[in-house]
Amino acid sequence: MKQFVYDSWNGVMSLEHNPLKNIPSLQARHLILQCLAWTWCTTFSLSIGSIYVFGFTAIAHVLILAAIVITVSTFETAKRKPHFFLKSGYHSYPRARQNMYVNGEKIKLDRDDPGGEHE
Repeated sequence: MKQFVYDSWNGVMSLEHNPLKNIPSLQARHLILQCLAWTWCTTFSLSIGSIYVFGFTAIAHVLILAAIVITVSTFETAKRKPHFFLKSGYHSYPRARQNMYVNGEKIKLDRDDPGGEHE
């Protein structure tokens, strides 16, 4: 039973297992998954007979699917372009200006020193 539930979940929700994996565009897959989610929200709401149920389930589906898409997009970016999250050089605010102010005096920092307060 556990394996059946696991396989059923992956068959619908996993982008590696469901038929939407054949669509190359992540945005198109997201849109189609949103449309399917709204279809099920509407069906469930009509079966219950309440517009309030539709509103609640529609918002819940949008939030859940958006979180999934953001997570998958972040993972895909990390896998394909790991350098996207890294910037060259040291990025503390004073280091970016190459100056530091102590007691109102401007102190010029060495350009070759990467900086860092934990050295």
